[in-house]
Amino acid sequence: MPGSAVPVMVPVPLDGPFDYRLDEGPEPAPGTFVEVPFGGRRLIGVVWDEPSAKALPLHRLKPLGATLDAPPMPQPLRALVRHVASETLAPMGAVLRLAMSVPAALEPWPTKLAYRRASDAAPAGLSRQRAAVLATLADGAVLLPAALAKAAGVGTGVVQAMARDGLLAPVPLIERPTWPRPDPARVGVELTGAQRAAADRLCRLVGAGGGVVLLDGVPGAGKTEVYFEAVAAALRRQQRVLVLLPEIALSAQWLSRFERRFGTQPAVWHSALTPAQRRRTWRLIAEGAIDVVVGARSALFLPLQGLGLIVVDEEHDGSFKQEDMVLYHARDMAIARARLEGCPIVLASATPSVETAMAAGCIAGGPPAAPGWHHVALPARHGGATMPAVQLVDLRRERPPRGGFLSPPLRAALVENLAAGAQSLLFLNRRGYAPLTLCRACGHRLACPNCSAWLVAHRLRGRLQCHHCGYGMPAPEHCPSCGAVGMLAASGPGVERLAEELEELLPTARVALMTSDTIADTKAAAAIVQAMEARRVDVLIGTQIIAKGHHFPALTLVGVVDADLGLGGGDLRAAERTFQLLYQVSGRAGREERPGRVLIQTHLPEHPVMQALAVGDKDRFLAVELEERRTGEMPPFGRLAALIFAGSDAERVKAEARAVARAAPETEGIVVLGPAPAPLALLRGRYRERLLVKATAGIDLPGWLRAWLAPIKLPAAVHLQVDVDPVSFL
Repeated sequence: MPGSAVPVMVPVPLDGPFDYRLDEGPEPAPGTFVEVPFGGRRLIGVVWDEPSAKALPLHRLKPLGATLDAPPMPQPLRALVRHVASETLAPMGAVLRLAMSVPAALEPWPTKLAYRRASDAAPAGLSRQRAAVLATLADGAVLLPAALAKAAGVGTGVVQAMARDGLLAPVPLIERPTWPRPDPARVGVELTGAQRAAADRLCRLVGAGGGVVLLDGVPGAGKTEVYFEAVAAALRRQQRVLVLLPEIALSAQWLSRFERRFGTQPAVWHSALTPAQRRRTWRLIAEGAIDVVVGARSALFLPLQGLGLIVVDEEHDGSFKQEDMVLYHARDMAIARARLEGCPIVLASATPSVETAMAAGCIAGGPPAAPGWHHVALPARHGGATMPAVQLVDLRRERPPRGGFLSPPLRAALVENLAAGAQSLLFLNRRGYAPLTLCRACGHRLACPNCSAWLVAHRLRGRLQCHHCGYGMPAPEHCPSCGAVGMLAASGPGVERLAEELEELLPTARVALMTSDTIADTKAAAAIVQAMEARRVDVLIGTQIIAKGHHFPALTLVGVVDADLGLGGGDLRAAERTFQLLYQVSGRAGREERPGRVLIQTHLPEHPVMQALAVGDKDRFLAVELEERRTGEMPPFGRLAALIFAGSDAERVKAEARAVARAAPETEGIVVLGPAPAPLALLRGRYRERLLVKATAGIDLPGWLRAWLAPIKLPAAVHLQVDVDPVSFL
């Protein structure tokens, strides 16, 4: 109504909407995109559902700007923005920015000039070419100049001349692309009895009003094909589907499988898309022209309407946690969006997180399933394939040769596998050539000047690189401390160094590297996948990017070079992450008719993680891990929050962290630990102190944090980052 206040949320890091004055015309509905003055700028915002917290007289309000010709933001997505802000303590405007990541997509589709006949009657005495053009435009057809000229068999000059002579009338034509619809009626792969039973359970939940399903199956059990049946069920109901994958490198084989099942590829969403691709895809999604989207965690905030199913594949993966700006966990927020949409969500994993497994009620000795949770198990591999045999290689007894990192049993297995014409995989979660470079003369270690971290040698690029801030430098010829020449030595293995050792061991083998350094985009990932499938690679060496999701039929041997790498550091989830990673990478072996074999090199064969891996007993590991968490009242029996203070003045950062800790209210069930230097005490040139907040189950930790921190005003020189339910403890 005229003369009313309209609340508008703008995508800036502030909390709550701002009121604007509507002088004339109907009041725009919540979700409408509008242009508003903000400071000295004009921004695009969203008409919000709640009024601003600070009501002002109408005459003091700035006028509301133009309404954009764009589909409104769906109500469940607006509710998700509020939920994420509430759970993460991020300003609501910062979360809104995630849902408005492509401002250009709010502009209308571009128009091009097309032509139709100016008159139904054709003038006498037309040339053959002009008559052909008019004949092509019979029955009211409208065509772009190039398409018209091609269809009529003439040059575009003829078309332009006819337009100048008034024989053709110009028509503005919206250049709106189309997207092929997946066909749910296509026949997929033949499912086993167990797979069909699992798929039927998922399909029954589609359209039934929601629920969370843990689809828990060993590597190679066919989880993807099973949840494809639920995707088909949603499509048959004219609903849309969102699938989240943790790694861009996982999408190559996934997209091929999707296309075989549904006849076309879905829309893909990740950071490697060009601006034009992002604009086109976002706009088509908002208009309801795309049925299935697969993407990284940012796809969670796309404006999909009528969602009938959400899938989070590899739900346990740590890369679903956003570690900067808005610190959210895409799996947890996907569960929230499914609840807001009233649709089911499938969490698929061969190694579910402890939190997910407990909620699904599938841990021996753990509590029953939480309300609305379901557990669907696939305990056997598809097609009669068996899980690989796992052998622990005790590096205290089976030592690699001097200067090498592959033990005698693993070296022998690699030689044997190559002779048998099978493929092998070597796994080491270290990029580059070596994690440390030191001087043999003075002991100096080359460190990053901006971080508490050593520089990693990348011999293929001839550089030393920091994997935390990106700082790099050419590999020096002399020691920067003592000046000694020729005394710098690489210490420890990286994947490049393994490739060098492998070249000596297997000089005829075709070796490929698969790391985040070599996989820059989906094309690069697809190229390596295709090379493996075509048997153009004998040994694949890689980091965690190869540990999950890939299916290589001829791969029969997996060697884990350093299984102990992730167990140190006192991280709450160190054992869980190590088990998940090694169980997943082991599951790449023997997925077809040839049996698989896994050799795990470790200095700690007696460790519970190694013992569980040796017998493939995931359930036992989860039960032991859950009991340890219960004893310490750690997640999922409580919640944690990390408060990271950062600044360029170390003493100032310490003082502010101590002052904030002293201001913490004493509350039963909540303990504030610290402050203490963060494990990465210096990161990107900023000194860091950490507080850890531990709360028992049932306490509203975000609410408590908000009440504690709201009145605290830190100086501009000290930045505070709050991470609720942290995944990384660096």
